[in-house]
Amino acid sequence: MAQTYDVIVLGSGPGGYPAAIRASQLGLKVAVVEKESLGGICLNWGCIPTKALLKSAQVFEYIKHAKDYGITVGDYEADFGAVIKRSRGVADSMSKGVSFLMKKNKIDVIMGTGKVKKDKTVEVTDKDGKKTDYTAGKGVIIATGARARELPNIKIDGKKIIEYRKAMSLEKQPETMLVIGSGAIGMEFAYVYASMGTKVTIVEFLPRVVPVEDEDVSKEIAKQYKKIGIDIYTNSAVEAVDTSGKGCKVSVKTPDGQKSFEVDVVLSAAGIVANVENIGLEEVGIQVEKGKIVVNEWYETGVPGFYAIGDCTPGPALAHVATAEGIVCAEKIAGHKTEAIDYGNIPGCTYCQPEIASVGMTEKQAREAGLEIKVGKFPFMASGKATAAGVRDGFVKVIFDAKYGEWLGAHMIGANVTEMIAEVVAARKLETTAHEILRSIHPHPTMSEAVKGATEAAYGEAIDL
Repeated sequence: MAQTYDVIVLGSGPGGYPAAIRASQLGLKVAVVEKESLGGICLNWGCIPTKALLKSAQVFEYIKHAKDYGITVGDYEADFGAVIKRSRGVADSMSKGVSFLMKKNKIDVIMGTGKVKKDKTVEVTDKDGKKTDYTAGKGVIIATGARARELPNIKIDGKKIIEYRKAMSLEKQPETMLVIGSGAIGMEFAYVYASMGTKVTIVEFLPRVVPVEDEDVSKEIAKQYKKIGIDIYTNSAVEAVDTSGKGCKVSVKTPDGQKSFEVDVVLSAAGIVANVENIGLEEVGIQVEKGKIVVNEWYETGVPGFYAIGDCTPGPALAHVATAEGIVCAEKIAGHKTEAIDYGNIPGCTYCQPEIASVGMTEKQAREAGLEIKVGKFPFMASGKATAAGVRDGFVKVIFDAKYGEWLGAHMIGANVTEMIAEVVAARKLETTAHEILRSIHPHPTMSEAVKGATEAAYGEAIDL
């Protein structure tokens, strides 16, 4: 007879493990099925270890520019192997932290590959091939995440053509690298490798880099990347990669005609694809559309007792979104009164240097919606804190509804802006208007003053511009 739990979570990433913890907090008996490492891709191969790499790159940049701060540094070099080792150590430490949380919350961890079956059952195959059934009395939460998308004409081989996992564990730093795609993954790795001395080229199919961001942000990050020697080709497509030689010969179609690049490594960062294959969805009758599991606002699939959250569903593929979905889903299963997520107020962050953070509508989206708007921009070169810190690149841009003062969007590029965007998210959640921001005293000197400064600019009340 199958062992029974109230809730079984398939996957322990940033959606799965919070869902399990919240369900346990609400008094349910919970098990998590994980085939690899607790914490999933985000913690082990995504969000966390990439930030460790980015910090090493940032420290190296500081050392290179130490003279700007009145400090003389002797000989220095980037120890690529040590940088990678530190990143893996950070990931391992965080994974152990999730293991501790599972024990603390009395959640059973079942290691193996899970497959959903009818009647809220999950079949788990362990490393020895043994299959065991587990049944959920209240619900099964599918949180299987996603993996790097492989372009049809560019086969990832893990050696010369790599994806983000391999980019975090290369044995040797490449002298040259071509990055396909300029979303968060592509832009972050481009910065890491370029800052440590790799010659990097970015190829983006769309008209601008970080294409989901406000156009002004795209222009600024392109300018900053060119400053550090990164070549950028937009409106361009990688048509073929020849790996028969020592490195890679890359054929790229650009607006100026066909170009050929010879590089050591090609990083394919052209998005992700949901892990929905071979987990029993078809047998159970769970609907999949455009490669994602179809769910309602409470993450229920069309089959009673089965739920899905995170990157395997149609919402934004962001770790913090998966976490929020997991918590809402667990509360719904437990019969707890909860609130549906407002997908119009989701912050997005790219942790390159300068950082990028945004929430809400871009200026173009607001204008296309026919809204009468007020737009304000505050450049960090006018910020005392940014000037003192030597990080004057970038700006804060805010967009308000002209009639009511509703905060429609904010777009930031600069040092530490990923820490600043939460102010806007909270303010928008509380339906705060521009007038209330104008009367909210921001501490001086701080980078966050730029939020108030941009708001003042939008209303013709700028003090420091």
